[in-house]
Amino acid sequence: MEIMSSSAVAPVATGDVMEAPGDQPAGKRPRLYREILLIALCYSAYSLVRNLVPTTHTRALRFGHQILDFERFLHLDPERWINHLFIQVHWLGVAGNYYYSTLHFVVTPGVLAWLYLRHQDRYVFYRRLIFATTVLALIGFWLLPLAPPRMLPGFVDTVLAFHTEGLYASGASPIGSVSNQYAAMPSLHTGWALWCAIAVADVVRPRWAKVLAFCYPAATIIAILGTANHYFLDAVGGAITLGLGYLATRGVRLVIPRLGPVARVFSRD
Repeated sequence: MEIMSSSAVAPVATGDVMEAPGDQPAGKRPRLYREILLIALCYSAYSLVRNLVPTTHTRALRFGHQILDFERFLHLDPERWINHLFIQVHWLGVAGNYYYSTLHFVVTPGVLAWLYLRHQDRYVFYRRLIFATTVLALIGFWLLPLAPPRMLPGFVDTVLAFHTEGLYASGASPIGSVSNQYAAMPSLHTGWALWCAIAVADVVRPRWAKVLAFCYPAATIIAILGTANHYFLDAVGGAITLGLGYLATRGVRLVIPRLGPVARVFSRD
């Protein structure tokens, strides 16, 4: 995915990506306390709404079977053999569990903090992009409660198999008992990982660093399939959601200037 500017303004080059000027004036960084408060409030709202999504176990399982049937029809159903590979190779299964439960919450804020400290001219745009993507994902969770593969016959829950810590353990863990385990479509693990890769590739110069950045979402997709937490189409949904988040972000920037001074107050950073 390539981040491109609107043709309505003269673009300036930043890294290898063309972006419209004005996302954040050069040398001017948003106030740290405001950013921390904003991110904390948004994440708290996300967690609250995500866990308020109505869930029906029978309906979520039915959707899971339908997703698998559709993937088989498309010949895009690698979940089962990757999951079995994780079970057969002990270290791979254990590493996948910890990868799934930790990096999602370490790399994403790490990249956001790096942009804030080192690339403030890009920070606001990418902060808006990840917020828009997350809001759209919440809509997906609400409309399509989906049981993950680990709840279906033929798949193995790697957290239960290897007795490791994890985000979920099919309701067996304290976390699993309070978290909505049917928020699988789209995969925010994929969406956020792809966001990280694009943000890093946007500002780094060496080609090897750009390639390395995109190894992260690739490894994330393997991890979510191997641990049986997502279907392949969940990963596709995460990428599509990021694309829709980009369109929403650019659309808001085009609309706000036409709404007058009152609207512009809410767009300031």
